[in-house]
Amino acid sequence: MADSRGDIAKTLKKPEARLDVFPAFMKVAGRKVLVVGHGGEAAAKVRLLGETNARIVVVAKEIEPELAKAVALFEAELIAEDFRKEHLSDAALVFSAREDWDLDKAVVEAARAAGIPVNAVDKPELCDFYTGALVNRAPIAVAITSTGVGPVLSRHIRARIEAMLPRATGELARLAENFRDAATKVIVDGALRRNFWARFFSGSVAANLYAGKTDKARSEAQRLLNSMAEEPGFVWLVGAGPGAEDLLTLRAQRLLQEADVIVHDALVPADVVAMGRRDAERIHVGKRKGAHSVPQSEICELLVELGQKGLKVVRLKAGDPMIFGRAAEEMEALREGGVGFEIVPGVTAAFAAAASAQIPLTLRGVASNLVFATGHNARSETLPDWAGLALKGATVAVYMGRTVAASVADRMINAGLIPETPVAVIENAAHPEERQFAGTLSELAVLSNRAEINGPVLIVIGEAVGHAALNNAEPLAPIEAARAAVA
Repeated sequence: MADSRGDIAKTLKKPEARLDVFPAFMKVAGRKVLVVGHGGEAAAKVRLLGETNARIVVVAKEIEPELAKAVALFEAELIAEDFRKEHLSDAALVFSAREDWDLDKAVVEAARAAGIPVNAVDKPELCDFYTGALVNRAPIAVAITSTGVGPVLSRHIRARIEAMLPRATGELARLAENFRDAATKVIVDGALRRNFWARFFSGSVAANLYAGKTDKARSEAQRLLNSMAEEPGFVWLVGAGPGAEDLLTLRAQRLLQEADVIVHDALVPADVVAMGRRDAERIHVGKRKGAHSVPQSEICELLVELGQKGLKVVRLKAGDPMIFGRAAEEMEALREGGVGFEIVPGVTAAFAAAASAQIPLTLRGVASNLVFATGHNARSETLPDWAGLALKGATVAVYMGRTVAASVADRMINAGLIPETPVAVIENAAHPEERQFAGTLSELAVLSNRAEINGPVLIVIGEAVGHAALNNAEPLAPIEAARAAVA
């Protein structure tokens, strides 16, 4: 096998692959940091410095209200004078935000003459250092810089990292600090100590802390330290949402990065599954209508088996696990198997479809009730209970209803719902290939014969649909199909 370090060295010989900056974090606690400026740019730097324990000093003869508010909020010292080089005394860093090239250059030259690193806001040519887009999880800090080339890109990257790091990450780091000396003394073997910390940061200690159970997290850390026993396995039943990666919850993203095993359905897109930890085992238990490749009983047995082995398992389900996701059976099996579990909700298809098509699922004076239904029970000989609710003005969202659309329409019309009742059909809600169809209840039967509509389908029935933004939707019953249905 080739030496990967050699490959890296070859790559780094290219100037464009090397950085023009050296990443470092400056110690500023209790030290003076000078901000020279009067307006919004200076206020932004004061707010950024306000996330540190620096002693902030602002120099400007007159300041705008935004800066005045920031000075008061972060208890900065204000020197109401024009800038003089004497203001630089004892400063660790200097920011010039005078919003004028010559004025900023004067501050930069004075700071350099005094040997103090200086940043001229929005003037990278004058800067000794750049300020990154900051993710603050004190004492943990992450800073991203584009070295002045693409600050908007840095902010986008920061947003993704913000989503990945729970707010309690800093608290977890402080808890780890409390156990650091004890771990060094108790666990002499280096490999075992690394194993301890791996479990500390990704096992029950972290899970309890992130859930707000600080005392439980501390006791779990002590138990882990005392015994180094196998941690109990745990299963998270996670809703993957309708498929779009950015509709995953922050908790779901975090757990995918922590799981040892990801057990996922067929409807969960590969890009979402790929968000899991690189070395996590992935088990496909895909179930589609008419092609149940893995029986539910076997899925339940698998989850229990994995949990009893001490593994951290994410059971990834499309939509929300508690809505037609058969979560009840899995929860019961986990309880009986003595395996701990937690539910992580997801965006269910009805909400995703309604958002895409701008369908008000409830509407004052039109629909005050919302029914989630499955098309499967439309095969029964009696009218499903939810059909009766539709007659009373509820909006009905029918999951998995494409093949029984004709039966749904017939039974509801026979029960008294008018044929002109508005209907929307959303295929692949929130996916790039989403399609929207609009029509009436009398046209819904056509859906059963439209073989080209073969993705997951959600049907929305009710007067509220008539208030949706479906102007660009395809007709539910094209002219040819409508003629065929009549014939």
